[in-house]
Amino acid sequence: MITEAGNDAKVSALVYIAAFAPDAGESAAQLEQSVPPATKAIKATNDGYFFVDPALFAADFAADVPAAKAKFMAESQVLISADSFTSPIKSAAWKAKPSWYMVAAADRMINPDLERKMAKRANATVVEVTASHSAYVSRPKETAKLIEEAARSVAANQ
Repeated sequence: MITEAGNDAKVSALVYIAAFAPDAGESAAQLEQSVPPATKAIKATNDGYFFVDPALFAADFAADVPAAKAKFMAESQVLISADSFTSPIKSAAWKAKPSWYMVAAADRMINPDLERKMAKRANATVVEVTASHSAYVSRPKETAKLIEEAARSVAANQ
């Protein structure tokens, strides 16, 4: 989402936390096929949405999150539109705006090698943590530090 939404004039920088960073003409689905993830937990609904199988959620999405929180996350997850996953990006904001990227080295939803590849291509400032896809939950201090670094950097250059 941020790759396209980041083109808004009010956005000064981009911060990716274990996320897809497609280029123009690419979709998240295409990127995922290029370097497949370890998960088999992504399921489709009959009406055009994806979700993470609750039985596999903790292991594949939130392996380093306390069990009770991972269970809550699994039960309260929001469906993802298949269109948002398969639609190609028109213009990649990371080409024109500074970017930061947190690679989750234990991610089973997006292959960490793909995360590294996308971060490098975006010329992002990279922080790598040993974390699941839910790095923003399991590593909140590192996540906040990365966001703060991006904000300070942009403010210093304005």
